[in-house]
This record gives sequence, structure tokens and C-alpha cells, in this order.
Amino acid sequence: MLRPWTDTELAAVGGDLRAPHWADDFPADGDRVIAGLLAEQAPTVDPFGHRQIVERTTGLVVGSIGFGWPPMDGAVEFGYGVVPSRRGRGVATEAARALVAFALAAPGVREVRASAELTNPASLRVLLKAGLRRTGDDGTVAHFSTTRPAPGIG
Repeated sequence: MLRPWTDTELAAVGGDLRAPHWADDFPADGDRVIAGLLAEQAPTVDPFGHRQIVERTTGLVVGSIGFGWPPMDGAVEFGYGVVPSRRGRGVATEAARALVAFALAAPGVREVRASAELTNPASLRVLLKAGLRRTGDDGTVAHFSTTRPAPGIG
């Protein structure tokens, strides 16, 4: 499940506090960076904003995922992270699929992109399983993309 960060959670991360509904190893370093950026923004819930990844079986927050928004030339990029204790369980793939579907249904979005380091084969697989295709790499990072089907195709 994906849900928005609350102001209380952002403050907890900023204050290095723990919430009982977080996995033991949440937040990870990337989550701390995201929470800091979100805390600086206006306190409104952005429908295209960053989300926490909530594990269905436990209800614990196990990662985060979100867009670089607004679309640029009809394209958005997303990034994600799942804490080590929950990797390899399909959590990132399920979250990425949901986010890609949401983006492709949004007005003004024709393409969804993501990137992963070549040294992270699990993340490369997540993006492929989420329906993106590899479009190239720069020797360090692989780039992925998917587009909205043309009308009448699908």
C-alpha cells in the first residue's frame, strides 16, 4: 500500500525519533533525505507527491517511493527505496507497478522513467518487473522507460 507522509512522521524523522508503525530499519538514509525535503515544502498533500510503502501483512512502513513532479515534456521520473529487512519480497515491484499505473493515467503524462545503478541487479529487476524497458546506460546507471499506450491499443 502507498500512503502520504504525515507532518508528524516528517517531524519524527527530522527529530531522529521512532514511530511504532515503522519497520525496525525504517527510515533508511534515502528516506531521511526525502523526509527533509518534504518537511521544507508546503504542508499540503500532493496527489503526485512522495509516498510511504506500507507492507500489507504487517501494516509497517518499509520504504518510500515518489515522482519528480511536475511532468517535463510529458515525462515523469520516479525513485524508491525499501529497507534491507524487506528486500526480495516483491514489495518494491508492487509499489513501482502501482506508481507507474497511476502516473500513466494522470493528465499530461505520456512517459514514466526510472534509473538504477548497474551494481544493483535487484533494482534493475524491479524496474523490468514493473513494466519498464531498459533504454540504455551510461556505464554506471541504467535508464528505463515506459509509455502510455496509444488510444485504442492496449
